[in-house]
Amino acid sequence: MALSRRTRPSSINIWPGFVDALAQLLMVIIFILLVFTVGQFYLSGAVSDRDLEIKKLTQQMNELTDMLSLEKRASDDLRLNVATLGAQAQQASRDKDALAAKLAQAAADAQNQAQDLAQARDKLAAGDATIATLNSNVLALREQLQELAKALDLAQTQNKEQQVQISDLGNRLNLALAAKVEELAKYRSEFFGRLGQILGDRPDIRVVGDRFVFQSEVLFDPGMADLEPGARQKLEPVVSALKQIAAGIPSNLNWILEVDGHTDPRPIATAQFRSNWELSTARAVSVVKFLIDQGIPAGHLAAAGFGEWQPLEKGASEDAYRKNRRIELRLTQH
Repeated sequence: MALSRRTRPSSINIWPGFVDALAQLLMVIIFILLVFTVGQFYLSGAVSDRDLEIKKLTQQMNELTDMLSLEKRASDDLRLNVATLGAQAQQASRDKDALAAKLAQAAADAQNQAQDLAQARDKLAAGDATIATLNSNVLALREQLQELAKALDLAQTQNKEQQVQISDLGNRLNLALAAKVEELAKYRSEFFGRLGQILGDRPDIRVVGDRFVFQSEVLFDPGMADLEPGARQKLEPVVSALKQIAAGIPSNLNWILEVDGHTDPRPIATAQFRSNWELSTARAVSVVKFLIDQGIPAGHLAAAGFGEWQPLEKGASEDAYRKNRRIELRLTQH
């Protein structure tokens, strides 16, 4: 039993050593913190002093900069004043030279004026002689003007007589023209009257004012300018009536049968006709050619195309289009 107590391992206590180590480590840390705090305190004071010194130096630098700017401006002003004074001095020198030149010119002018005065006196004497001659010429011109006034009065009297004669001739001419117009109107009425009797009451051929109107469909196929076969027969009454009337028209009455072509406003653009102008003109020419072939003198015929620009009916209805597509015949005086 005693042997067993001697052989059991003994227990070692390490905690007191560990506590001592921790205490020493804590003291070291506290010492380091104390040293860091003291150093930070002195460092903060040094930094604050340094900031104050920097502010003082910055303020001094700003003051020096302001003083340098003032000094620079003063130097620039002084330099400008010096340049201005130099320019003024140069201008004064030039003015002095110009004044001297003017004085010299004035002296020369005074001498020239003395010579000019002598010449002016000579010219004045010559002018007196010229004035005497001009007075003599004025008297002669007055006599000529009196003679011209008498001639003018005579001419005005003759002109009044001629104006009376011209007015009388104008009245006679107007009366003659009115008589011819009235005479042509008589033949026009007879021409349309005969056509009306021959053609009868047809809706596609009618009289509108002083014009005889054929609807285009009576003479032409749509979009064409050549007379259709039946159109020649429909135009025969026109030829017959025109020949009968023309035989009785006096030779001094220069009459014209106008043939006018018209279309509706719908545009046309074909290889043959690029516009309604061309189509309406070509149709009028076809009718004129037919009348010439029938023996109507070409000198009494005229063809014109008006396109869609002189409609008889307003609007865009088919009836208006039909009435506006037409050939008009008008007997007038050239």
